[in-house]
Amino acid sequence: MYIDETHIRPYHVLRTTWSEVGRQKQVPTFGHHAHVSLFDAVNVHDGETVLYQAGAANATTFLDFLRVLKERYPDRLIVLVLDNARIHHAKMVREFLREEGRSFHFIYLLPYSPQLNPIERLWKWLKDTVIANVFHKDQNDIAQAIARFVDYIHERPKEVLQRLGCAV
Repeated sequence: MYIDETHIRPYHVLRTTWSEVGRQKQVPTFGHHAHVSLFDAVNVHDGETVLYQAGAANATTFLDFLRVLKERYPDRLIVLVLDNARIHHAKMVREFLREEGRSFHFIYLLPYSPQLNPIERLWKWLKDTVIANVFHKDQNDIAQAIARFVDYIHERPKEVLQRLGCAV
């Protein structure tokens, strides 16, 4: 599975959109940094995804995500392809892996190579769907929009594979 984390903030730029001639599209903002952090794992063979929402992306929440994966796939070796973010190498993560060594195997991508992780295309799809040209009044509103997206992709694993460029 390929994994990564991202943040969904309410103040992203406008994307391509239609508007009346001479009237620029405006999306209000409320001026603070409410966000939702997401961890995701995607199986590039069947399009199955495991999303985990958190208040932040740090070593502690990354460990929580690993526990979710272990619970989802008990008694299986979970091979994860991931980037070299600091949280993936944290001391607490290394200690966890020593304890759970038979459950996980990490394969690290080359530094500064997000193009090698197909999950980046999932993040673009998510952001285009959830936040492009939309005003979210608060963190809960963002979380609800993300939940709708997650429900959508869980019902359409073949479309996930197509969007990731992994469909045959």
